[in-house]
Amino acid sequence: MSDREFRGKEDEKEYEKQEKDHEKSRGDWGYEKWRHDPLGSVVWAFILIWAGLALIAGNLGFWDGLRIGDSRVGNWTIVMVGAGVILLFEVVIRLVVPSYRQAVGGTLFLAVILLGIGLGNIWGWRIVGPLILIALGLSVLLRGLFRGGE
Repeated sequence: MSDREFRGKEDEKEYEKQEKDHEKSRGDWGYEKWRHDPLGSVVWAFILIWAGLALIAGNLGFWDGLRIGDSRVGNWTIVMVGAGVILLFEVVIRLVVPSYRQAVGGTLFLAVILLGIGLGNIWGWRIVGPLILIALGLSVLLRGLFRGGE
């Protein structure tokens, strides 16, 4: 029995009915499996740790001499590129490891956007903007090809 106090059998039955309705409303698409998936938490923890380390390194002057072409690489550029790469690793893990398999479209989209923001600060948006569009188009194409008859 739940930790909730009931006034009678009717209250208990009503509570059980509400619980069943709530479970049905979540659908039968593996809610429990994804609720206990630690990969997303680990990835976001790594992103926060990476951001903190990159910002500390920048504040201590480790990135001062870092240049790509004529562009100076700033703290947030490094944070964005690193976060995008970490999210790409999550996408690869979800595609390769069956126990972590889950839809990756949103994660891939966010990874490409973060990489684009970071690389746009280095190479300029005239090059990176079209590359982002090409990468997103390829991800949609590949998803459509490998989805099969679902």
